[in-house]
Amino acid sequence: MPYYVRAGQVPPKRHIQFRTNGKLLAEELISTEGFSDLYALVYHVYPPTRVKAILPDTKDLRPRAAIANNMQHRAFRGFRIQPHSDYLESRVVVLFNEDVHLSLAAPTQGFSDYFFKNASADELIFVHEGRGELRTAFGKIPFQPGDYLHIPRGTIYQIHFNTSENRLFIVESYCGAIRFPRRYMNDYGQLMEHSPFYERDIRPPIDLETHYETGEFIIKIKKRGELFTYIYDTHPFDYVGWDGCLYPYAFSIHDFEPITGRVHQPPPVHQNFEARQFVVCSFVPRMYDYHPLAIPAPYNHSNVDSDEILYYVEGEFMSRKHVERGMITLHPMGIPHGPHPGAVERSIGAKETKELAVMVDTFRPLQITPEALAIEMPEYYTTWIPETEKTT
Repeated sequence: MPYYVRAGQVPPKRHIQFRTNGKLLAEELISTEGFSDLYALVYHVYPPTRVKAILPDTKDLRPRAAIANNMQHRAFRGFRIQPHSDYLESRVVVLFNEDVHLSLAAPTQGFSDYFFKNASADELIFVHEGRGELRTAFGKIPFQPGDYLHIPRGTIYQIHFNTSENRLFIVESYCGAIRFPRRYMNDYGQLMEHSPFYERDIRPPIDLETHYETGEFIIKIKKRGELFTYIYDTHPFDYVGWDGCLYPYAFSIHDFEPITGRVHQPPPVHQNFEARQFVVCSFVPRMYDYHPLAIPAPYNHSNVDSDEILYYVEGEFMSRKHVERGMITLHPMGIPHGPHPGAVERSIGAKETKELAVMVDTFRPLQITPEALAIEMPEYYTTWIPETEKTT
């Protein structure tokens, strides 16, 4: 879990009077799983309940399945998702099930004329291209390429980009919180010595700013696939202070320290995050296996219990050919996959890899949207046949 953080002004004890200039502040408990899991205590200038209006129109954002029962290896050219000026409009779901939605986005600018809250899902935004700042009531989080932005469900935020060409890979968890793998943590929640990252790598919000403005503030709230528009009469970023273990943070893929061995290590050594029904892994530059007879290329693997998605970020991938930046491969449960022809022999004797990728393994099958099929590489499933054996 993220470690305890305290920012701004908070009273010496919970649930007691807390005033500034004689004004009683509004305490709010933001908790998960009722009152039994991670939480934060925050202190508002105004009560967080001052809704001025709820607009009657809602927008249906639920993804539609073009293929509900996929039984084919597939690949998609992620950078063919067209840019859009609006952040929310730029988000395109390509793969989904009831536990997780995987989206691509190419916003050309952030948003400042409204605020956004995902009321149903934790969001993990991988910044492939782009720089800017995630702004929340907890404070600001500067980001750059390679950063994961973890935004707990219920967090109101804005994104501001310093760049016009931005590419995002977004994971929405509808099956509970996105966490660090439990096997990396001790009984007290501290990351252990064998973990491939450390608390120092977690970047919590900084530069808390308290907004006192009143007026009309648009908050777009996504719940169970529908987008609602609320008008509040106070600025949502009005925290005077907060503390706890539930807050947005950034983690750079470049701070993930790879675990290597004498023989090829299985994908769980690359695990970075987990939820109840999926895991997220980070593939980073690393030394190859050092047994004298090691085969660095991954062995063939039958996905019996999971769909495997790989989002390619940078570098050369010795197990795949014709890899593009922003490409997504989907290897579904039920059929084996493995290195492309020639990759095994080519890997022998290699000392290191410079690859960078994000992998998501889901424990229930993924459905494919029409938007994904529009950017599909249709012949991908045939790429395991050697070129010399293909017939016309």
